[in-house]
Amino acid sequence: MTVLVLHRGPLADSPYHRWLAAHDGPIVLLASARHLAPGERLPWNDEKYAHTEAFDDYDDRPEVERRAVELAVKFGCTHVVTCAERDLERAARIRERLDLPGARPGAVTPYRDKWLMRQVVARSGVPVAAQALLSSGDALRAFVAEHGLPVVVKPRRGAGSVGVRVLTDAGQVEAEASRPVATSADSEPAELVETFVAGEMLHVDGVVLDGRIVTMWPFAYLFRLASFREDRGARLDLSLDPADPLTGRLLDFAERVLAALPRHRDHAFHIEVFRTPEDELVLCEAACRPAGAALRQVHRAMYGFDPAEATVRAQLGLGGVPTAARLTPQAMAGQLLTMKRSGLVRRLPHRVADSAGVVWHRTNATVGGVLSAPTASSDVLTATVVTGADRAECELRMRTLGARILAETEIEPGD
Repeated sequence: MTVLVLHRGPLADSPYHRWLAAHDGPIVLLASARHLAPGERLPWNDEKYAHTEAFDDYDDRPEVERRAVELAVKFGCTHVVTCAERDLERAARIRERLDLPGARPGAVTPYRDKWLMRQVVARSGVPVAAQALLSSGDALRAFVAEHGLPVVVKPRRGAGSVGVRVLTDAGQVEAEASRPVATSADSEPAELVETFVAGEMLHVDGVVLDGRIVTMWPFAYLFRLASFREDRGARLDLSLDPADPLTGRLLDFAERVLAALPRHRDHAFHIEVFRTPEDELVLCEAACRPAGAALRQVHRAMYGFDPAEATVRAQLGLGGVPTAARLTPQAMAGQLLTMKRSGLVRRLPHRVADSAGVVWHRTNATVGGVLSAPTASSDVLTATVVTGADRAECELRMRTLGARILAETEIEPGD
């Protein structure tokens, strides 16, 4: 009963040896070396791990999948689990190849391929932005001619706002149209263009266990996800109040999206939704994995459990969250983020955990360390989870704390 774990991120956030302590068998861990925390090492002397291995170049590399299959066969793996967006299809292909239980490619791809995802949900009546595959420069020009500017160009299987470009004038369109067409391994167009949807960005996060939604709640981003490279302010993301008229609408909308897409037995979900100036809800995208940044810790603050731990345990038959009805939040909560920027770290905020409402905080740097510019919207310098009686109290606490974090952070720009 050996389990293969595909992992991307700090291991401190995912203590598989504790999560799977009751599992009758060892763990084989294949991880991304680049995404471990600074100074973090793979576990090598823990009896729960039969084998651990890390790749420096991990994402979208075929040799990683080949090695994963080799390890699965060698150690007789009976399950494959992952909480990482970029590993979902990789894990599904391994399950299919080795005839292991769990989600197969047909159930996972509609969550990863944004082009397919929107086709699927649109057939069920869920509003989506107009889109087209970028098969050529002329395809982009034709889309702009039909729909006007601005438009958004993005990878079909992207994550973390990486590779998202907003085109606002004819010069940008021509420059984009002149680039070589990006293609996938199967020679399909790897990027799409979509109409720009004005308004605010919201999201709905939750957990499905034993095929049933056990948690689901809406949040509002008070920042632009794709601005992570230049953003120097505090980025706030807040839960909506139960009495907010938008809460019920978003919950209904998210249920429609999940009903249209393949339903896995045990998984977390993260659904991003535009709210237009005309008050229309439009799907941006949906994912069948735990949300990024500090949203797992937000979920724990609201419901008392980690969605990643719960779904991994459930996939191995170790039990989920015992509840006969959908859970309601124990508190309102949100995440306060500040982005990394390149340079020498001279000063960092102190005693953040002592601030009002703070239940979790992490600083991803040390004084004297050298930082690079962020490569994704989840590549943050500080992440803090704040709770409150309602959204207003959460927001006041977060804005006050955010100002202090920024004032106490000093990074000397590099050459």
